[in-house]
Amino acid sequence: MDFAAFADRAGEIDAESADTAVTERVSVLLADAGSELPTVVRFLQGRVFPAHDSRTLDIGPALCYEAIARAAGQNVTAEDVESRLADRGEIGAVAASYEFGGQQGLGAFTGGDDGGLTVAEVDSTLRDVAAAEGDGSQDTKRDLLFGLFNRSSPAEARYLARLVLGEMRIGVGGGTVRDAVSEAFDVPVDAVERALQVTNDYGLVAEVAREDGTDGLGELRLEIGRPVQAMLAQTGTVTGALEDWETAAVEIKYDGARVQVHYDGDDVRLFSRNMEEVTEPLPEVVTFVERELDVPAILDGEVVAVDEDGEPLPFQEVLRRFRRKHDVAKAREDVEVRLQAFDCLHAGVPGSDAESVEDLLDAPLRERRQRLETLLDAGVSEWWLAEDAEEIEAIEAEALQSGHEGIMLKDPESTYSPGRRGKHWRKRKPDVETLDLVVTGAEWGEGRRAELLGTFEVSVRTPDGYAPVGNVATGITDEQLESLTERLEPHVRSEDGVAVDLEPAVVFEVGYEELQTSSTYESGYALRFPRFLGVREDKGPDDADTLERVERLAAEQ
Repeated sequence: MDFAAFADRAGEIDAESADTAVTERVSVLLADAGSELPTVVRFLQGRVFPAHDSRTLDIGPALCYEAIARAAGQNVTAEDVESRLADRGEIGAVAASYEFGGQQGLGAFTGGDDGGLTVAEVDSTLRDVAAAEGDGSQDTKRDLLFGLFNRSSPAEARYLARLVLGEMRIGVGGGTVRDAVSEAFDVPVDAVERALQVTNDYGLVAEVAREDGTDGLGELRLEIGRPVQAMLAQTGTVTGALEDWETAAVEIKYDGARVQVHYDGDDVRLFSRNMEEVTEPLPEVVTFVERELDVPAILDGEVVAVDEDGEPLPFQEVLRRFRRKHDVAKAREDVEVRLQAFDCLHAGVPGSDAESVEDLLDAPLRERRQRLETLLDAGVSEWWLAEDAEEIEAIEAEALQSGHEGIMLKDPESTYSPGRRGKHWRKRKPDVETLDLVVTGAEWGEGRRAELLGTFEVSVRTPDGYAPVGNVATGITDEQLESLTERLEPHVRSEDGVAVDLEPAVVFEVGYEELQTSSTYESGYALRFPRFLGVREDKGPDDADTLERVERLAAEQ
């Protein structure tokens, strides 16, 4: 498929306002995608790689602006591109405003072929961008992007720029693709949904639906080494859980980091909640799994930092390990981590051949828990089955006294639904309210903090992007400010005096006393007494709290 054809279709989809019309246009595009179907599906969602693939383009806004400026002509600079961005509001409109194609030479990468770009070529080049590393990698990335922009029409440039920066935003989410695949290839929606849960790969599912139909989708299974989205919990009460289930499974809510364990019988791979591989920073967890497991398995759990007495340490100590890429041995001496597994998604059958591996997503929690306890002699999170509120409150009090975050309440008969935040898992925390918010802006400090970002604008997710709910400056030490500044500077889009506009990339956990209606912030709400609690390393912007949730919390106050 020509990339120009993809860009034209993307423009048509972008122009639609009704969900049904968007789904219909996506469905027609998928039916016409030919051999590029998996790539087209990913591009529509603003992805080069499947969600389970941890590879990234590693392209910041500044590098993209430089590539656009170079393709636009000798008299255009990255600052000019940034200035247009301030006027036009989004990078696609800026890229489409230039006439490309005037620059020649090595950077054009046409190989003597002056034909138009294809979807396959764009995909291949962007994969080369992702693979570039080491000395000179930034120059290589810039050259490759220049080559693409230099061959782009305005329409192609619009969606190429959005794709490069992960800002496609044409109204095509996971649900739209699911429904479009069902419509395009005449397969049941629930079969597509189930296939997506076990593969976490929209491109693969679309291709299987087209080639093998419902039967093919039904044959897709969990695969060791291919992480799936974690099942999530909503906030709930003990009374509500017991009213709904009569018996509640009670588990410790650890102040740790979610981790998915994959063991194929020989090798261990560990993945974070947002499916980034974290095997190297956690060698003691790898050693533990190798020692404990006798059969292939996929487990869900938490990695918890502990002191020399085995007592739990705060979440920030776990992050020191997750973020460590060098000198892991020294980090291991400073901070010990342990696995607390609480679920089993996929497991081999002890005593059987290597092919006898079962998916357990549809099994009730009671059964998955029993399987987990047969696999591990240690490292299994404590749990209780309780029918009495006072018993649960006593468990919670003991958990808090031991330094844990609280308790989880789960329906013992519930299945495991990857990526879903449903009523079957409920988290119960102490009274402090928190939100996970995206950092979208900041201000430089004053005096001795003049070279540090000191006030941070935090936003909720909306259907169209992000909307601020306040500014956070409390609860942050000088040491943390230095770390946060270093972390956020690569995501700076523009500056105006002390004000900084940031690319949505980092998620803060923010505590607050109350939600108030407000005309000051675009969201319509403001946090009363907001306080920085930490960076959610396990979450990306797409995992942050939504405006819908803020509205619901405000109504419940």
